Amino acid sequence: MTRFAALRPALAATRAVGERELIAVVRSRTYWLLTAGVGVVVASVAAAGSGVDTGYVPTVVDLLVPTEVLVPAVAFAVGYRVIADDDRRGTLTVLETYPVPSSAYVLGVYLGRLAAVLATVSIPLILVGGYVAASAGPASPVFATHGGVDSPALYGRFLGSTALLAAAALAVALAASAVSGSRRRALVAGLLGLVAVVAGGDLGLLAAVNAGVVGSDTLSSVLAASPTSAYRGLVFETVVAVAVERSPGAVAVGPAVAGLVGWTLFSLLVATVAVSRR
Repeated sequence: MTRFAALRPALAATRAVGERELIAVVRSRTYWLLTAGVGVVVASVAAAGSGVDTGYVPTVVDLLVPTEVLVPAVAFAVGYRVIADDDRRGTLTVLETYPVPSSAYVLGVYLGRLAAVLATVSIPLILVGGYVAASAGPASPVFATHGGVDSPALYGRFLGSTALLAAAALAVALAASAVSGSRRRALVAGLLGLVAVVAGGDLGLLAAVNAGVVGSDTLSSVLAASPTSAYRGLVFETVVAVAVERSPGAVAVGPAVAGLVGWTLFSLLVATVAVSRR
């Protein structure tokens, strides 16, 4: 009870900061324009493909590549400058007088912004899934030929994997914001972080494979080091591979999940340390 009582102020601070961030985002017209833009992009990609007319897994295949770029972009748009702006306005100094621990502040900002990011990226995907449920045929010809399966549960796995990518990308965005001393630097750091999440890890792994540093026996685990590779591997192994009744193995699922969670925790730690040193 004593330990729990000691945690109450930090939990209350985390909740207060999280609510403040969520309210601030929801009140922003830019956020709603961003949400509408994401909805248009997702709907356009789904309509351009034939997946929505055949089943959940074909829809996932259509949406996978655009989603692995769109989700980090949304996360960085929502979180790349929030801590830098609080520092510029003197909010961080004011919070110290309460006092609010750096960890509680960073976690509150993260949770509040994460709720906004998940709403932006998940609602259009859920609506597409609902459309598939209402309009798609009983089975795709591909699945009928190969004896595969297609179900809402597989689409749910896709949504869960997408949420993990969004969580990791937002944490990296907050870390970039925390280590920046100004809005301009936050923009530069955010762009660099976005490139690192979307393409940097993949390019680094490709270079390591070409140099012979990473071999075929360890490639499935090492792919988890890149957020987008880990996300892509999760979708393929837990959705597509299951649907076509193929034995998984291209990417190790456990390391892929651990990789995304690791990016999230490490980035939040970096943000917390940066805030505590201001």
